[in-house]
Amino acid sequence: MIRIGVIGQSGEISGELQQLAHDIGREIANRGAILLTGGTNGVMECASKGAKEANGLVVGILPGDTLDRANKYIDIPINTGLSFDYRSLILVHSSDALIMVGGGNGTLGELSAAYLNLKPVVILEPSGGWAKRVRTMAFEEEYLDERKSIKLDYAQTVKEALDIALSRIEKDRHSSAQLLTDGCQGNKSDAEQ
Repeated sequence: MIRIGVIGQSGEISGELQQLAHDIGREIANRGAILLTGGTNGVMECASKGAKEANGLVVGILPGDTLDRANKYIDIPINTGLSFDYRSLILVHSSDALIMVGGGNGTLGELSAAYLNLKPVVILEPSGGWAKRVRTMAFEEEYLDERKSIKLDYAQTVKEALDIALSRIEKDRHSSAQLLTDGCQGNKSDAEQ
């Protein structure tokens, strides 16, 4: 199963951002992928609601040890026992790709963690927040630093964001499978020659 993480700000968000997050969640479910979020409110809750309405599977990677912060649309709540910043690392590592919707400081940290761990990130620029500003601050508009570890992708629509994310996942899976296949074809041993 494909797992797509949605990162974005918690708390009160605008009606426009609520709709974008909802649409991202719905589209993830419609494409047959599992939605992963930080499990609380704001962008995470709206994306979860959209996925749920499309009969999708929603996983919430929650901070702390209780379910009291979990939004009501989560199918599988995972209590990490960790703070928000460490919980975000689990979200990043558990996702095949991430989509950035809006975002504040915490979302910027998740973007950085994804970059450091070579996870594809699609930034939905019209969603505002850090998603709107990343390109202007990025190295050559596509990387978080001069090492050019992994390219950032930008989308203008929900559909485009999912198309890019799924394409990157497919490419990464093909590359990984090729590495595994190539690694099994090694040289013949002396006994076989």
